[in-house]
Amino acid sequence: MEFVAGPAVHRVLCADCGTPIVPNSANLCVACLRNTVDITEGIPKQASVSFCRNCERFLAPPTSWTLAKPESAELLSICLKKLKGLNKVRLTEAHFIWTEPHSKRLRVSMTIQKEVLTNTILEQTFEIEYLVQHGQCPDCAKLAAKNTWKAVVQVRQKVPHKRTFLYLEQLILKHNAQKDTISIKETRDGLDFFYSQKSHALKMVEFLAGVAPIKSKASEQLLSSDIHSSTANFKYTFSVEIVPVCKDDLVCIPLKQARNLSNINPLAICTRVGSSLQLLDPQTLQTCDIPAQIYWRAPFDSLAFVTDLVQFTILDIEPDHTRKRGKLVLADAQVALAGAFTSSASKSDDDSMDYDGVGNTAQVYHTRTHLGAILQPGDTALGYFLTNANYNSDHFAELPSARVPDIILVKKTYPNRRKKSRARNWKLRSIAKEAGEDGETSGARGAIGRMGGRDTKKVEQDYELFLRDLEEDPELRSGINLYKAPEVTMAGPEAPATKKSKKRAQFAMDVDEAVVPEVVEVVNSSNIPNPEEEDEDEVDFPDIKLDELLEGFDEMTLGAGGEAEHDEGEHEQS
Repeated sequence: MEFVAGPAVHRVLCADCGTPIVPNSANLCVACLRNTVDITEGIPKQASVSFCRNCERFLAPPTSWTLAKPESAELLSICLKKLKGLNKVRLTEAHFIWTEPHSKRLRVSMTIQKEVLTNTILEQTFEIEYLVQHGQCPDCAKLAAKNTWKAVVQVRQKVPHKRTFLYLEQLILKHNAQKDTISIKETRDGLDFFYSQKSHALKMVEFLAGVAPIKSKASEQLLSSDIHSSTANFKYTFSVEIVPVCKDDLVCIPLKQARNLSNINPLAICTRVGSSLQLLDPQTLQTCDIPAQIYWRAPFDSLAFVTDLVQFTILDIEPDHTRKRGKLVLADAQVALAGAFTSSASKSDDDSMDYDGVGNTAQVYHTRTHLGAILQPGDTALGYFLTNANYNSDHFAELPSARVPDIILVKKTYPNRRKKSRARNWKLRSIAKEAGEDGETSGARGAIGRMGGRDTKKVEQDYELFLRDLEEDPELRSGINLYKAPEVTMAGPEAPATKKSKKRAQFAMDVDEAVVPEVVEVVNSSNIPNPEEEDEDEVDFPDIKLDELLEGFDEMTLGAGGEAEHDEGEHEQS
């Protein structure tokens, strides 16, 4: 094959340095062309960007503030907008050059192109250094001043406990409904959520209407007005009231209203509280659903709360599997007060609540319950002792005595599990972001329990009952997020109880000291408890499995990560 030579390449000498080059319109080499023409002229080599340390946002010219991560595309866009003269060149490539995070410097490498002479395009790469200047965005500047809110949502529930707001706090965190809240203030019967815009408050009211039966009322206050421009400045207040009925509460519906609700028994227990109330008649398994609109037409209060529950021991139970509704099975049970058949010596050492004051504690009661599927002889259940109760209710007084049972069982409990000091392997998040505004420091979890004083102990008791409800009710905890606590070491069943630590974590389970026998020097052999019975656990205890827990508790915590000792001090009585 014959070799064919290519066309000859003609070269000329550079007009400045004499280097042979391919002919071009300028007759200059690349080095001489760069020395002659600077395409970066007019583009500053140093600039500054504004950064708000409170909300961690950068100023995107001219007035908007944007959340951007280090070396992200959003931050690179903000940096390029700060440069003047880029509209006269063609930007082909830009990227960050790594710098120390504490240097307060950002370095950006840019490659641009520009036509300098006829049909001659020059490309050049250079660096620009940005100085990060700390400042305050307008939103954070308003937060630094007092009374700068534009709208407030006042959530109230007139009940003697805080369990509803503890559960509401977890729902807010799961759905990230607190993202627009600038501060939270606890009041006697609820919480106040403050917002910088009216639309944010309206979103919160809509969220509350979706998770709880409420009624709301809006009002506004005129702050200032301009008659020349017809503008006015208002402050908006949204009053939200949650129904005063909680889960496991005993209610007495007025007779006329009970007939309208499918003729249900007036004595019922509340089984679920969502956007509506769901009531259950434990005698017949009849249920009814009461929407918020219907409830507020003729509201009624709870006859008894969960704090009035009494422990009963199941002596015998006969379930009727022909009468059931879902997981509920109707059954006839024989019950007695917990500890009714214990000896007098053991009662004298017991610090638990005394039910011996009224009636015969050894009496056996017959009742009908909806817990026939889970109760067995020997189990312990919580219920309302109507025989020894005195209710100040006109609706309850109107009921015929034949329709009022002696006992209404509500749920199964696990007292043997509570006798042991076992650490919980899970945690809950809390709204701790607002802890510290107005010069105050929160000594409890999140927004609940910040009033202090005599309410602190009551809130701690409500929080412990709330944690127990989450453990014993899988349906209740399915609506919230639980997080792993990897630093927890599960305590053994034979852990010594003589040494008592001063501080415990939030997830530490309280010891039921009322049922732990004290060690004395002289002990009657007939009153010694069986150690096998003391160490026996309920086999059907609904443990929280690891697959129900989420990772990343520390990274997702809203509050500033404090020391471990401070965190344990906050949750000492949890």
